[in-house]
Amino acid sequence: MAGSSAGIVAGLTVAAVATVGFLAYQASATVPAGMGDTAHASTAPVAAKKAPRDTKNPAALPAGSGRGERVVYSVDDDRVWLVAENDKVTRTFKVTPGTVDPPTGTYPVTSRSNAIVGTDGTPIQHVVRFTNAKGVAIGFSAPVSGETAAPDPTTKSGGIRESIADGAAMWEFATIGQNIVVIR
Repeated sequence: MAGSSAGIVAGLTVAAVATVGFLAYQASATVPAGMGDTAHASTAPVAAKKAPRDTKNPAALPAGSGRGERVVYSVDDDRVWLVAENDKVTRTFKVTPGTVDPPTGTYPVTSRSNAIVGTDGTPIQHVVRFTNAKGVAIGFSAPVSGETAAPDPTTKSGGIRESIADGAAMWEFATIGQNIVVIR
């Protein structure tokens, strides 16, 4: 019985490693053209400078923010756009950034947590992480309390806070490997 258990464990381990490898390949293969071809941030020129805005509609998706299904996050405007494969915005909303901003570029979602306590001690839900900056994990989350107050400026926090409804929408949309495009 012990021998067959070891064989099962070995088989499951091989299957898990193969699955992770396949998912990593799939994630890297879905990065839009011109936005990089690795799981690391792209430094495409369009992402490095402030993308043009529609002056009549400030909530409109900025030009030059990529192609295909993606999440676009503007660190200057504190706004997120959930963009469908046909480049149509399905939802846009304001967010409250943490004290550490991510660099511009394109990142895949790397991990998610349904409910945890943030680095600032706030209970949060629907956590979608996509990079690290200055030693801090960067990601979107919704405070369980629904409060999206500005963070304590003396605390290093990479939590980009959303309302509960927006956090639920992000959770449904931004699964592992989904592209997050960070713009100015």
